[in-house]
Amino acid sequence: MQTIYAAKVAHGHRDAPINWQRERWVTPDADFVDVDWREAVTPLAEEAPLLVLFHGLEGSSSSHYATAFEAQTHGRGWHMVVPHFRGCSGATNTAPRAYHSGDHEEIDWMLTRIRAKHKGLVFAVGISLGGNALMRWAGEMGGAAGCLVDAIASVCAPVDLTASGHAIDTGFNKAVYARMFLASMKPRAMDKLQQFPGLFDAQAVMAASTLYAFDDAFTAPLHGFQNVEDYWRRASAKPVLSNVQVPALVLNARNDPFVPASCLPAHGQVSGHVTLWQPEQGGHVGFTSARFPGDLQEMPSAVMDWMTHG
Repeated sequence: MQTIYAAKVAHGHRDAPINWQRERWVTPDADFVDVDWREAVTPLAEEAPLLVLFHGLEGSSSSHYATAFEAQTHGRGWHMVVPHFRGCSGATNTAPRAYHSGDHEEIDWMLTRIRAKHKGLVFAVGISLGGNALMRWAGEMGGAAGCLVDAIASVCAPVDLTASGHAIDTGFNKAVYARMFLASMKPRAMDKLQQFPGLFDAQAVMAASTLYAFDDAFTAPLHGFQNVEDYWRRASAKPVLSNVQVPALVLNARNDPFVPASCLPAHGQVSGHVTLWQPEQGGHVGFTSARFPGDLQEMPSAVMDWMTHG
């Protein structure tokens, strides 16, 4: 209920509409991504902190968590930018690929461009899929991550993709959440097939009733993985959290329907730079419980306070 309420009912944004200014960046492989910069109502100092938000599966700058974080950056006088993973901005990308949970090379390319454009502090937050990709990036980069960001945080990231994949494909989750995700992912996949006939098995994709089947037929082969098991294993952030060398917050509610508490990282599995927050309540990017935090605004506030003060 916390998960559904936050996504469908709660409002974490300010009353005035958000003015996003979109840039289209050409990628190294001649594709493109769309990047939304928040245009402040009043001019901000160039050196004011910048929040980079990496969205979750099928998310965008209009997702409820993006508007909640935007309200906090607005109130604090921070800059904010939302880079969209390929195909998530409303425009079909042009390369024979999409995006995936362990896309740390894409994270690195985006953060490198953002760091070159901004003179002040840079903080990055990843939500769900974006959080796993961000933490995977930090683990892969080690000490070099500090050249691009001052601190990072993941919110409800499925850092063990195998455990999360099986959880979302079971019972109520399969009937509601998996069905919802597949309803948008399948049409995007078929759009990709029109661009590149024969790229994948269309019949297998359309027959998929689970994320396991979809990732096996589409996500894994398009991004160089042998199969879904290989993808989920190699893309998970949990195995590399011990390599993180930049201040990092990993926030996961223990009642998240997508991320079983049994698979969450323990203190002995992460480096000394990683802080684990694992509240009992919060659902999947919900956090509308009175226990932690009290409403949708308190989660972004708590995360941003941690990044700036530790």
